Amino acid sequence: MKKQRILITGGSGFLGSHLCDRFIKEGYHVTCMDNLLTGSIENISHLIGKENFDFVKYDVTNYVHVKGDLDLVLHFASPASPIDYLEMPIQTLKVGSLGTHKVLGLAKEKKARFLLASTSEVYGDPLIHPQSEEYWGNVNPIGSRGVYDEAKRFAEAITMAYQRFHNMETRIARIFNTYGTRMRLDDGRALPTFMRQALKGNPITVFGDGSQTRSFTYVDDLIEGIFRLAHSDESEPVNIGNPEETTILEFAKEIVELTGSKSKIVYEDLPDDDPKIRQPDISKARRVLDWEPKVARKDGLKMTLDYFKHQVDKANGEKKTN
Repeated sequence: MKKQRILITGGSGFLGSHLCDRFIKEGYHVTCMDNLLTGSIENISHLIGKENFDFVKYDVTNYVHVKGDLDLVLHFASPASPIDYLEMPIQTLKVGSLGTHKVLGLAKEKKARFLLASTSEVYGDPLIHPQSEEYWGNVNPIGSRGVYDEAKRFAEAITMAYQRFHNMETRIARIFNTYGTRMRLDDGRALPTFMRQALKGNPITVFGDGSQTRSFTYVDDLIEGIFRLAHSDESEPVNIGNPEETTILEFAKEIVELTGSKSKIVYEDLPDDDPKIRQPDISKARRVLDWEPKVARKDGLKMTLDYFKHQVDKANGEKKTN
């Protein structure tokens, strides 16, 4: 039987590298494509040299070509944390627009199924709660966060256009907050920030009064949802996330307790257009994918703690060396 081949753009990033692992485990030949803008070779170092894995350093906003057949294309290339897309607004817009266009063109040429990594940020600062796939969102297109929100909304639109106009097989995953190993300490998202601050004994920075909510999914659950969606018959967007909602303040307190830190919580001004609520309605995922998250947040955080301890120790060691 012929080995199936998959291209994963952004494959050396947090989620992309876990997807590389999963698809190799499932018997695929994986080509990982990444320009390393926010990804890291360290995330895929254990795969380099395997006969069923290739790494290509490349910017997908340029013309994209891959030799041979492709059965599946997963488009995960994009800065995904606020600190990244606020520092790299043009690159974020380009990979969501030009990059998605180029990768869709490749999938069309290869007659491959295409899966887009979209985001809960397409809902913006939502006016309904929880958020279902039928909700069109409340996004400020000219705000600082608009570079990411609108990049992903455009990516969804062009994906659906290719599906309708070119009769391509496309899938769209709306990914909610996800955490786990291989997150960068400095990526600006809540978990790595709180972990870094707690493990160093620094004050824990909470924006606003901490009453804004998020719903956190452990990475293994997220990868399972993506894998099922990629192999499903569902052609319209599907929320992949954990409906268990918590406030940012409570989340910060959980991290302090988990790490045994003596860090105090301090408050800073809420960033512009920061969503006040975020919770996925996963009725569709349960129905069409037979999927729901299995890992409780307290268990996922425990499994993630050792990784962040190692990252903090490594960062401290590098500072001493320098």
